[in-house]
Amino acid sequence: MSARQGIVLRCYGPGQQLKAEEIELSAGPGETLVELRVAAVTQLDRTVLAGKLAQQLQPPFVPGSEGAGVVVWSDKFEPGTRVIIRGGGVGVSRSGTWGELAVVPDVAVHPLPDGLDPPAAVAMLASALMAHTAVRRVARIVEGETVVVTGATGLVGRLCAAVARAAGATKVIGLARAGESVDVLSGLVDQVVRVDELGQVGRELPWCDAVIDTVGGPVAGGVMSHITPGGRLVVLGYTAGEFATLDLHQLIGRDLRVLPVNMQRTSIEPGTVSQVLADIAPAEVWPEFQLVPALRSDDALDLLAAGTADRRVLLDLTRLR
Repeated sequence: MSARQGIVLRCYGPGQQLKAEEIELSAGPGETLVELRVAAVTQLDRTVLAGKLAQQLQPPFVPGSEGAGVVVWSDKFEPGTRVIIRGGGVGVSRSGTWGELAVVPDVAVHPLPDGLDPPAAVAMLASALMAHTAVRRVARIVEGETVVVTGATGLVGRLCAAVARAAGATKVIGLARAGESVDVLSGLVDQVVRVDELGQVGRELPWCDAVIDTVGGPVAGGVMSHITPGGRLVVLGYTAGEFATLDLHQLIGRDLRVLPVNMQRTSIEPGTVSQVLADIAPAEVWPEFQLVPALRSDDALDLLAAGTADRRVLLDLTRLR
């Protein structure tokens, strides 16, 4: 067992009532003591701070459901191991990551592969989990398949391409809007096909086994004519429109499957986070994020509320003293 003093941000809620305090944290059997570097500011954290979850801790508590740091003490992990923290009730039913130190269950600790920068890994973890769910669990991409990713230049699209490659796809094709830069797709896809202002897909799009559709709208209907018999259209977004026209003749005649991705109804199984990190580590996908000093957590929450889906907000936990 190990104990250390550290500064944490405690919530005296409901609401954004946070105060920095020095406390002693003790790790016991089945737990790991982590010295944190950064923590994510997520929509889940906002919900917990508002007191809207039945299973959550009551004030005072330390918020924060995701973070990255190094192991200080553990029965399972070597001291100094770089890790990501997520799961195990952290930040919801037990104390979270908004502090210099955190005591978390071993199941919430995931070693960070070489090549992944801790802030970047935390910033894209939620999107990477969505990509993993779409590609590996819903589409069930296997070795040798051709996969099309719509909205490929977005963070989720790029991560879907990376996970598809890691799952064994022989060819990954990215769909991008006419005129937009595709520099971020270098090394991620084998071919770029443009989509016009009306959502019409270029004729050069070849046959594919599966489409991972991150944009919805007319694009979802347009790509169906390029899916081979028995193929899959996996839908996880609708930034291009909430409504799509699907050709039932193609749907039935070629025995296609339309499969939605619903993260709220998807449980994160043991080992999933480690698999996700391994999938994205070689891809060199760089997310947009804003690093905010931890003592300005109220500003970070405001930035989260006003920001875009692709831009994450992180707390710098090295600046609490």
